Amino acid sequence: MKATTAHLSRNPGHETRGYPPGHALRVLALLALLTTMSTVQAEVRFGRNVRVGGHDFSNQSFDRKRRAVIHLYDRTPRQPGCVWRSDGRGGKVKTCHLRRIR
Repeated sequence: MKATTAHLSRNPGHETRGYPPGHALRVLALLALLTTMSTVQAEVRFGRNVRVGGHDFSNQSFDRKRRAVIHLYDRTPRQPGCVWRSDGRGGKVKTCHLRRIR
């Protein structure tokens, strides 16, 4: 009994802090998630001789603000080619409708 009282006197108010069990683990998991999210912001740079469906996409770079959406078709698409459009969030999207070259 005396040992329990001594333990409580060293940590006054331990039970009244209000943190549920496992709170520290949740905080660490949240910090790890935020750290990985900040490093995910990457840029893709295509070098020389990059082909997508047989079409040349060399020396282009894409990131969060400049994205690319490439649709490949076996037959000629209704509106072939690439166009830059606004994505509504302050960025641009390069939308390409291309026929696959074999």
